[in-house]
Amino acid sequence: MNLENKKIFITNALPYANGPIHIGHMVGYIQADIWSRFLRMHDHDVVFVCASDAHGTPIMLSAEGLGVEPEELAAEYTRQHEMDFEDFHISFDNYHTTHSKENEDLVKEIYKKLKENDCVRTEIIEQAYDDKENMFLPDRYVRGTCPKCNEPDQYGDNCEKCGATYKPTDLIDPISAISGETPSLKESEHHFMKLTLFNDMLEGWIETIDIHPSVKSKLKEWFDVGLRDWDISRDAPYFGFVIPGEKDKYFYVWLDAPIGYFASLKNLSDKSELEFEEYLKDDSDTHMVHFIGKDIIYFHALFWPAVLEGAGLKKPDAIYVNGFLTVNGQKMSKSRGTLIKARTYLDHLDPECLRYYFAYKSSSGIDDFDLDTEDFRNRINADLIGKWINIASRSSKFIRDHFENKLSESIDDDLLDAFNDETGEIKELYQKREFGQSMRKIMLLADKANQYLDQEKPWIMIKNKDEKEDVQRVCTNALNMFLKLTILLKPVMPEVARNVESFMNLSDLNWSDITDAIKDHQINDYENLLTRIQEEDIKRIIKQ
Repeated sequence: MNLENKKIFITNALPYANGPIHIGHMVGYIQADIWSRFLRMHDHDVVFVCASDAHGTPIMLSAEGLGVEPEELAAEYTRQHEMDFEDFHISFDNYHTTHSKENEDLVKEIYKKLKENDCVRTEIIEQAYDDKENMFLPDRYVRGTCPKCNEPDQYGDNCEKCGATYKPTDLIDPISAISGETPSLKESEHHFMKLTLFNDMLEGWIETIDIHPSVKSKLKEWFDVGLRDWDISRDAPYFGFVIPGEKDKYFYVWLDAPIGYFASLKNLSDKSELEFEEYLKDDSDTHMVHFIGKDIIYFHALFWPAVLEGAGLKKPDAIYVNGFLTVNGQKMSKSRGTLIKARTYLDHLDPECLRYYFAYKSSSGIDDFDLDTEDFRNRINADLIGKWINIASRSSKFIRDHFENKLSESIDDDLLDAFNDETGEIKELYQKREFGQSMRKIMLLADKANQYLDQEKPWIMIKNKDEKEDVQRVCTNALNMFLKLTILLKPVMPEVARNVESFMNLSDLNWSDITDAIKDHQINDYENLLTRIQEEDIKRIIKQ
């Protein structure tokens, strides 16, 4: 994938503004942030945006239960989410909301183009209706047995076990998730996106984009079953945007949510020099990338590109899909103490430890992975403290105590050049988002730096007056290797890297600085860069 001279537009799936973020959500955001930071370190033109997904029935019902307006509830969770992302060092250029003027204008404009291009039709359908609550039931508010595999307690739009998609009326023994009553059927006119018109386009387009083979296989299953036109409307009461020309019908949240990517970009362009329209043109030199969870592949790889095609707008160039997180081998559960909120984690542990562990466990594939809390503690203490940070703490002591924090004028060029030679593969792995392999190779280099110190034994050399200058050279070599490792880890550990820059008396480091070496240079006193994780720390985040 050649990204040279491309303006790269990166998005993350929009978190739903109906509750707090947990660490399972953070998997995709951390992966996208690592990749964005890596690209920026190579001087790519990157715009990285997100927003809260602020519409839909769940927000409306939650707000009603709390006695507040839906806008108020969504705004509060948007504020909380933004703080969580900031404290996890997610480097969004802009964070917005789908409940915005920008999004409403864009949704109406895109819908108008879809209508003009004959991509929308209306149809009177039968819908599940809760007679007790006097409301039509959205797909997710009807539960029952899957009509394909007979798995009980499934949502009204798709089965979590077999992946089948269907209508709520297809469920066996359906019930309302609101009242628990069996829903009746009631007629209503709905607006449909003619997804079936785009079957051939989508099959061809998927072969041109950067998407994992396993995702392609899943998409092929849906093509084999056959695409169906997509219901893009919802009946009142509903929290969302009213469809133009209608009174009691609203755009389905899954129409306005992905358009929220563009709304966030538009909001950014209005307060910067960014040219918004340039990113939407199909023939532009931009590269659009979506990072999403595997539960929303259908929306992003079928429905969304069809909407963009129908409106004459640019389609994504890449869709990167992450799997789900388990904790100690189990699905996250409040009752088991494994549903760890992002804020709970932040209250007790360094966010960059989780960033590293997620990177260590990540690949470009969509496999689920586990946060084994004991392995997490051991991995952080062994890799980050015992290997990487250890190089600086061991070496800097001699430089401070015996050389007034001044690095040697002489270094071992061959040693450092050999170290540099091994960083090329790490760059390629980052580019491919093979972060787990990147972290392992970085730690192998950290092992080499520690082995060098063990071999040279500056703590013994310092006792011999004749070898004093050699101690300065050896520790300067080690600190150069530490600095190179810091550059390699900077996309993952940005705040620790910033503190390293301060300690080493250097300005903002880029990837190209890996090939440089510092000598005859004044550094500052070493201060602790990272603290070991104790068993008590893990207990605190699990208990809450």
